[in-house]
Amino acid sequence: MSNELIAIAMLWLFVFVYSVAASIDFGTGFWSMIYRNHEQSRATNIANRYLSPSWEVTNVFIVLIVIGLVCFFPGATFTLGTVLLIPGSLILLLLSIRSAFLVYSHSVEGYEKQLTIVSGISGLLIPALLILVLPITQGGFIGMEKGHEELLLGKLLTSVSGLSFAAFAISSTFFLSSLLLADYSRVANEPEAYQLYRRDAILNGPLSFFIALALVASMKGEAPWLYTNLLGELNVLLVSAAAFFIGYTALWWPGGPRSKLLGRPRIAVVCIVIQYLLASYAYGKAHLPYIVYPHVTIESAFTHPNTFRALFVSYIVGFALLTPGFIFFWRMFMKDKRYLRQS
Repeated sequence: MSNELIAIAMLWLFVFVYSVAASIDFGTGFWSMIYRNHEQSRATNIANRYLSPSWEVTNVFIVLIVIGLVCFFPGATFTLGTVLLIPGSLILLLLSIRSAFLVYSHSVEGYEKQLTIVSGISGLLIPALLILVLPITQGGFIGMEKGHEELLLGKLLTSVSGLSFAAFAISSTFFLSSLLLADYSRVANEPEAYQLYRRDAILNGPLSFFIALALVASMKGEAPWLYTNLLGELNVLLVSAAAFFIGYTALWWPGGPRSKLLGRPRIAVVCIVIQYLLASYAYGKAHLPYIVYPHVTIESAFTHPNTFRALFVSYIVGFALLTPGFIFFWRMFMKDKRYLRQS
């Protein structure tokens, strides 16, 4: 495997981890807002209990993505930095607002409702804006003005591809977060909250799947080169669809000998994450060798080989230091039943 492929694979892995973790994080904020007055189910308490420690960790990966892109593919940063100035600024603004409100939502008495609403709405808008990076890189939305590249924002926001990606981001946010919160509620021994989040997952699963199909169909007219390449990964996409089917049907499996609740949300979460991983792999491979179609490729944008080797070693050392922290975080906040079942 070439240095360019190693670098882009590492960067794409960061993108995948962040997209899944952030979807759950943003969706959790939305459900916290929706079920705020549903006190008998304690659904908002479950959402806040997950959200409280997780949102800080999630933001680590967006930093890794930006640093990785600038360091590994400096030739792509000028184009992406130019065309993403407006949407990128909006994303940073919304992230700042959401982070500030998450910090103060539990400490400013009398404004909890307003802070929760702003956090929930901003958490819904951010994934829709973040995913618009993908149709931009597929080509057709970057124009030239006086010799400079600029984003055709109006064309992007009214295109079938742009709208399909935004709808997919929102539906995936609902689906992934409701799935994980269903599992979280079950471990926390909150059956009413579990039934609510299981219902939400059942409703949003097919919606997310069919929007994904519409998204692929939209590529045929707006990014035919990517659509053709994606058809070459049909076997991977079929396995991805099978993983979705297994994960979705797991919501109706018997809950086990010690549980009266219907469904196996832990199996559903694992299968759906595998589904997204396979679909992400197929899309990423089909997108190669372009970072931004048709001018910026992984070869033309790649850094010097010596710089790559130094950065690669730095990332390996960094992950060796961070991994114990992630494991400790998981055991403390995701598996400790004393924390999950607190009042």
